[in-house]
Amino acid sequence: MPRGFSVGNSSSQAAAARGSGANYRFALVALTSLFFMWGFITCLNDILIPHLRNVFQLNYTQSMLIQLCFFGAYFLVSLPAGALVKRISYKWGIVVGLAIAALGCLLFIPAASIRVYALFLGALFVLATGITILQVAANPYVTELGSPETAASRLTMTQAFNSLGTTLAPMFGSMLILSAAVSGMEGASPDQLEALRVTEADAVKFPYLILAAALLVLAAIFAALKLPHVEEEENHQTTGQERSSAFAYPHLILGAIGIFVYVGAEVAIGSFLVNFLAEPTIAGLSEAQAANYVTYYWGGAMVGRFIGAVAMRYIDDGKALAFNAVVAIILLLLTISLSGQVAMGTILAIGLFNSIMFPTIFSLALRGLGRHTSQGSGILCLAIVGGALLPVLQGLLADTIGIQHAFILPVVCYLYIAFYGLKGHRLS
Repeated sequence: MPRGFSVGNSSSQAAAARGSGANYRFALVALTSLFFMWGFITCLNDILIPHLRNVFQLNYTQSMLIQLCFFGAYFLVSLPAGALVKRISYKWGIVVGLAIAALGCLLFIPAASIRVYALFLGALFVLATGITILQVAANPYVTELGSPETAASRLTMTQAFNSLGTTLAPMFGSMLILSAAVSGMEGASPDQLEALRVTEADAVKFPYLILAAALLVLAAIFAALKLPHVEEEENHQTTGQERSSAFAYPHLILGAIGIFVYVGAEVAIGSFLVNFLAEPTIAGLSEAQAANYVTYYWGGAMVGRFIGAVAMRYIDDGKALAFNAVVAIILLLLTISLSGQVAMGTILAIGLFNSIMFPTIFSLALRGLGRHTSQGSGILCLAIVGGALLPVLQGLLADTIGIQHAFILPVVCYLYIAFYGLKGHRLS
């Protein structure tokens, strides 16, 4: 039963509920475009990392500053974004987020022209600020557009379109960005190398100009759309006792840690895939070739989310989360221990088991927060800063013990996720 309606016998109430259900379906369809766009933009960072690593001659740790600046915005912006969305509504929060994200994309043009790494990082921070506001508005909006019992299933379905964006982004980036680095580097003179790096830096202008235009069009469309207004629950569902803030719910705080380690693990694995697959002992691929294989990692998440959207209507959310985390641990241990095509296959297969983790943790953590749902969403989006910090830590490990053994870090992350699925989400 959609939230915001009380149980009653009148025909007017039933008609209102049916009409609202139709509006909810329309809103969910519209929201899928947002999930696609921010998945596409976020995954494009996996292409930017090896690209800018070549342009600016960076080590692994320095190149991970891309993820630090992008996901660091979640830490700084999420709580203010939660307050903003609560004040101006989910719809207008989405419009503001799209406009700011478009501005961040446009900033890539002067950054590429001047060719200063810090300007690229600044543009990424502005872009991520817009994406953060989108996440804070759209994720809880999806959970509110219908029955709380099927919130995880709905969020998994919309996240599947997020994964469609992450699946297509590596191909897009390989074709329009990494293709600039395919030839001419070996044996080139210093002047030729400089000219090639100018060409590589310029390669980001056109893709991000396209993204800016798409985001502005979406902002205009959402400003014009009539989306349903939903009210957050007024009472806590399980105890009926009002609490002072979202921080008073243990399952939310544990869920925030779960989001932190999940996003950190997912981003760290994705960030190193191109360089890992280029290793002679793994596949020995060029960066452009390896970028195409990254599609399988994110494509697995997309397939898993479409399956999960149906399956999780019948399977316990927590048990499904724990099962997927355990399988991801096994695959990572095989990746660390083996080499060649087998190690390549096991690391790419992790995407399939990542699929349901984010939406499941998110919906379990928000369950029963009532009027604190917006604040809770802000806290959970703040925890996405794991995507900023853990890849840098894995970069340090890669520079110290090697890129393959550095994958031990995500193993620890998935261990915590298994705990949250089995027990942590029940602590309220």
